Amino acid sequence: MTPPTVRSDENGLIARYFAPWAGYGADGLRDDAATLVPSPGCDLVLTADAIVAGVHYLAGDPPASIGRKALGVNLSDIAAKGAMPRGFLLTLALPDDWTEAWLAGFADGLREAAIAFHCPLLGGDTVRAAGPALIGVTALGEVPRGGMVRRMSAEIGDVICVSGTIGDAALGLLALNGVTPEWAERLGGEGRDVLIDRYRHPRPRIALAPLLRRHARAAMDVSDGLAGDLTKMLMGAGRTAEITLSKVPLSDAARAALALDPSLISPIVTGGDDYEILCVVAPDRVEAFIAEALSLGVPLARIGSVVEGDRPPAFRRADGSEYAFATRSFSHF
Repeated sequence: MTPPTVRSDENGLIARYFAPWAGYGADGLRDDAATLVPSPGCDLVLTADAIVAGVHYLAGDPPASIGRKALGVNLSDIAAKGAMPRGFLLTLALPDDWTEAWLAGFADGLREAAIAFHCPLLGGDTVRAAGPALIGVTALGEVPRGGMVRRMSAEIGDVICVSGTIGDAALGLLALNGVTPEWAERLGGEGRDVLIDRYRHPRPRIALAPLLRRHARAAMDVSDGLAGDLTKMLMGAGRTAEITLSKVPLSDAARAALALDPSLISPIVTGGDDYEILCVVAPDRVEAFIAEALSLGVPLARIGSVVEGDRPPAFRRADGSEYAFATRSFSHF
């Protein structure tokens, strides 16, 4: 008979899975708080995002992927502000059915992301959840004093740019969520794997941070869908946008999926989880911005412009007609 699994208490979990690779400031996670001194002439930038089982990730996702995603979605916000990571705090609420095998995998993925993005674990809390697992991360970054890139400072005439490709993660979730849709079956395993990887493993655009400070008028990351996040960016002050749908950058896998099912344009533009950078740039700075980003291996696409108006941003087909979306973004409620 197999003996029951013995699970560690909170102190044992911290000592086993997190303390060995934690960063400076909290005495190996043995203290109740950490210290962090900004670099001379810098401001701290803080952000917090939680991911919940069944809402932001699937219960069957690999635990290492969940760990990478928990930190990645927060560092995407840090990058969009033109900041560089300095560290993070972790709040981990575990459900009744958690296992040490799951926690070991989660900690491995979190550690890999922390090392890859030079963002050490500074502290946090581990508690029992009354419902599904909840993973909360508070990330800290820094920028030269006064240099944070704001979200809502676009001006009429600015050029709208987005990094990488849009829609892969939303399609990856559709391919994973329940019965595999016909387009995903026809797409084939390699294409599906690309889309699923983008859903599970956000790639925060840290490399763009100094370029955003130098060139961008406003920026945010695309987390809840390109259409919805662009609406948030231009809210108020008589600004809106004209977007050319054909200029929204797509991966080869997303383009192939769209050819199989043209209705996928809606989740591509509104589905979220892209974690790319959406920004606006003055027309005379666009060419330099795109060239510098490309030299760092990050493609940028010009997708439209900021115009005068109080309506939601318009996404135009090739014939000039507007595409009407049933919903513009992912909703957390």
